[in-house]
Amino acid sequence: MSAAVIHGVLLSIGLIMAFGAQNVFIFNQGASHKKLRSSLPAVITASVCDTILIILAVLGVSLMVMTVPGLQITLFAAGFLFLLYIGWTIWSSDPVKVNDKYGAMRADKQIMFAISVSLLNPHAILDTIGVIGANSLRYSGVAELVAFAVACIIVSWITFIMLAVIGRSIRSIDREGKIVMTINKVSALMIWGVASYIAYQLYMLV
Repeated sequence: MSAAVIHGVLLSIGLIMAFGAQNVFIFNQGASHKKLRSSLPAVITASVCDTILIILAVLGVSLMVMTVPGLQITLFAAGFLFLLYIGWTIWSSDPVKVNDKYGAMRADKQIMFAISVSLLNPHAILDTIGVIGANSLRYSGVAELVAFAVACIIVSWITFIMLAVIGRSIRSIDREGKIVMTINKVSALMIWGVASYIAYQLYMLV
């Protein structure tokens, strides 16, 4: 079970630390509001949306694999390729272009925008269904599967909270995006590491 928790933590950190639209939005709400609690609607909404997607990914993908022969190999291969692509996208992204896109919003607008960048964002959905869901296939036992899913969910909540907190301190000193760029590089390396692990699992299956 400890291996499932570590796997879920590392995978989620690698995916969620990437500065896509969802994370940039949370980061900038933390930076834009005078009080941190004013950004909580965005943080909580994004966290709940991610929790729903993770649960659906783990349960749904596992159910499909049990009923469709050969689907496990296909999903492992798709997850490996997608991780390679996501890693490259994160590695080569320019955070400066997106850092200035979002500003402070009222609570209702925060909630609506957080829902849109979470549930209506193909990138976020592919992260959970295509990556977290595919990685959950490694665990056949209920306890391990639950441990993996809970680890992913906890990392999601903690990261969104930390993004809002860090946003207030980094935004004023990182006008050129150098700190964010470093975070993206580390995140990409972690994702490529998980891709290597999936490649090994695929090799063992084949």
